[in-house]
Amino acid sequence: MPKKFATAINCMDGRAQKPVIEYVMANFGVDYVDMITEPGPNRILAEGKDTYLVESIKKRVEISVKKHGSKVIVIAAHHDCAGNPVDENAQKQHLEKAVETVTSWGLPVEKITSLWLDERMF
Repeated sequence: MPKKFATAINCMDGRAQKPVIEYVMANFGVDYVDMITEPGPNRILAEGKDTYLVESIKKRVEISVKKHGSKVIVIAAHHDCAGNPVDENAQKQHLEKAVETVTSWGLPVEKITSLWLDERMF
């Protein structure tokens, strides 16, 4: 039976890796999570100012979707982020906009969603 993949666009912060992988595997029934990391990716995708980074993230997501058959994309953000040092409300607004950005790419996936990691998840 083929293994199932999901894609996580996550902060590079090492504290966020394991909780995101565990959450995605448990909640979406996948065997593997392709991890695409940048410092504060929710801000990068929400603002769209750094077109190089946005395109880099997009290219890596496309590889996960096209080559691994990923059907779920999760965009994660976390408490105490050095790459996006704003309050929780602003982080969550960035997550919403990041989901809109990734949705606009028109990828053949079943779900694009967000995940907020608070201080209790580390």
